[in-house]
Amino acid sequence: MKFGTVAILGCPNVGKSTLVNTLVHHKISIVSDTPQTTRARILGVAHCPQGQLAVLDTPGLRAHPHRLKKRMARAAWSAVDDADLLAVMVDGSRRPGTGDRFVAERVFSAPRRRDGVPVFLLVNKIDAVNRLKLLPVLDAYQALAPWTEIVPLSARTGRNVDRMTALMFDRMTEGDAAFDDDFVTDQSWRRLAAETIREKVIDATTAELPHAVAVQVEEFLEEGRLTRVAASIFVERPGQKAIVIGRAGARLRAIGAAARRELSRELERKVFLRLHVKVKEAWCEDDRLLAELGY
Repeated sequence: MKFGTVAILGCPNVGKSTLVNTLVHHKISIVSDTPQTTRARILGVAHCPQGQLAVLDTPGLRAHPHRLKKRMARAAWSAVDDADLLAVMVDGSRRPGTGDRFVAERVFSAPRRRDGVPVFLLVNKIDAVNRLKLLPVLDAYQALAPWTEIVPLSARTGRNVDRMTALMFDRMTEGDAAFDDDFVTDQSWRRLAAETIREKVIDATTAELPHAVAVQVEEFLEEGRLTRVAASIFVERPGQKAIVIGRAGARLRAIGAAARRELSRELERKVFLRLHVKVKEAWCEDDRLLAELGY
């Protein structure tokens, strides 16, 4: 069998987390239309007929003015050093932008690339693009860098994902499996619970509260067929707290219900979920809290 590690890099909101979830057949990375939903490097393991792919989901790359986003950038670029293959993902509905050019330049100047590590270009969202409009986009990206392979695909529908996987395994070496057959991710259930809650907050408040939320799970107890979860939702200002709670607590109850349903489905057990909303001014600049949150 074959084994290799793939780092998936790219600008925010191009579909990296959706692709990782598709590859591992489990939801290990939260997904939303809000850019930079992924904040940390996440390992997912795809078990395929040819072998195993250890896939590294990374935060979206762009200039980062504060500490949280600088930590996100470090997490993304650290994946380059650990990968046997680099995959740059882009949005196939648009031509290369400043961010896409920045990512390509950084990837092709990385020491691992100079060591001969292959670089794939994954052109995502082809399910939403007319073929005639896609062709000039592919031509523009082909001229951007000397890609090892260019693969148009749809992470959402799975179109061409098998072809991408086969091409990746063609570049991998023979070796023993690095993970057990039932291993899917390095994320703990506690961490997945926090991310699930954050996803539901984003879903419920996207227009009003795009980036100011963090979640910390303070209790995760398994009691027979019941799991008890207590978590704090951090925001930066009292007005943001009011947005999350909603009128008479209605929005917070809806967030809790959605998170509880998903956690129950993933854990395959009943979940009792208790949520609190806390104001922590400038939490994204607090190194201690960022470390506790796993960023």
